[in-house]
Amino acid sequence: MSFAVAIDGPAAAGKGTIAKAVAARFGLAHLDTGLLYRAVGARELEGQDPVEAALSLNPEELDESRLRTPEVAQAASRVASQPEVRAALVDFQRAFAARSGGAVLDGRDIGTVICPDAAVKLFVTASPATRARRRFLELSAKGHAVTEAEVLADVEARDARDSGRVAAPLLAAEDAVVLDTSEMSIEEALAAAVAVIEAALEGRG
Repeated sequence: MSFAVAIDGPAAAGKGTIAKAVAARFGLAHLDTGLLYRAVGARELEGQDPVEAALSLNPEELDESRLRTPEVAQAASRVASQPEVRAALVDFQRAFAARSGGAVLDGRDIGTVICPDAAVKLFVTASPATRARRRFLELSAKGHAVTEAEVLADVEARDARDSGRVAAPLLAAEDAVVLDTSEMSIEEALAAAVAVIEAALEGRG
């Protein structure tokens, strides 16, 4: 039986870091579903229709170094608001979640739409100011010329778009465990996530 862990949350809350770490710790496959939308967004920036891009997407395109830019992030948020794009990517994500060896998926609608029956659902969040600070430091370290105020405006715009869209809006599943990482270190956030997953595994045992 597959064991799926759904990790949702807004940008720069720490869900990707937690997802990678718990996948490695428990020997589960990991999919950052945001990369799917970033890949579609990147294609849109190149002039391609986003729905066609989503339908023809392949795993080889999920190159993080190419897709982790502010421009692609904004494009990803735009295309993710289109129901046709989301529908085109659902099967890809659900097939990944159903892997026999288990899987961790992180995104914005994993626990609510993609894997509503996931064994574990986490909603990782933090204040907009905290998330903007983290993203600013990350982008600055990579050489991007941005100000913290610009990043905060970007974070708030993405939050509004992600939470307000008709198709699969960003929100915590009713049975998700909420982790607010505003005052947590990476180690503390990871420990909290691991405890939830271990309890779920013990319950299945």
